[in-house]
Amino acid sequence: MAGLMRKLARWHIWLGWLVGVPIVMWTATGLFMVAKPIGEVRGNHLRIAQSEEPDVLPSGNPAPIAFQLENVPPIHSFETRMQRGRAVTFLTYADGRIERFDAQSGTQIGPVDAAKARSIVAKEIVGGANVERVTFFGADAVPMDFRRPMPVWQIALEDGARVYVGRDTGDVEAVRTRWWRWFDIMWGLHIMDLSEREDTSHPILILFAALALIGSLIGSILMFRRRKARVNRTIESGST
Repeated sequence: MAGLMRKLARWHIWLGWLVGVPIVMWTATGLFMVAKPIGEVRGNHLRIAQSEEPDVLPSGNPAPIAFQLENVPPIHSFETRMQRGRAVTFLTYADGRIERFDAQSGTQIGPVDAAKARSIVAKEIVGGANVERVTFFGADAVPMDFRRPMPVWQIALEDGARVYVGRDTGDVEAVRTRWWRWFDIMWGLHIMDLSEREDTSHPILILFAALALIGSLIGSILMFRRRKARVNRTIESGST
């Protein structure tokens, strides 16, 4: 039994050296990620509360709007909702493209241009009028901090925040603060996937987590060894 304990102690030391760095990294990144409420990380505090829009939509099926057009591609889904006081029908085609129509007149609403994107951000985001630059990104070349395959306008603000407005949806799709970008890096380190930052089943993560678990179990077993050694020393000192 003593030989097994000595062998476990050696394994525990080597595993400690091996998994010590990732354990420190997991702890540090975890601490960073919980330092602020997730709503603040996502920039929810920068969104200006809009006046309640009446939940009154025009009656009837909005789908026929699309069929008034020529050469209509297959439709994946449609939705009618209020957008800035206006009932708007959103058509999503099978290829992922989105188009908007006025739900009452059936008139197509054009894509959002740079000026409109700035106007949306100025009205709906705290500090949104303090624009540093406006950049358009196609669906196949979106920035790393957006990571959604849709055409967007990036409105970079002077405070470091980046606001993304969908060219076809007209919605504020995301708000990325400086803290969010650091949070994103920490998340990538935490799950050991810095490329996509989405794979929580990364093989390296699983390997080190398994080694850390084994090291913890061995350490728990060795606690009984140390406890027994202390008891023996106490008995020996009492008998002398």
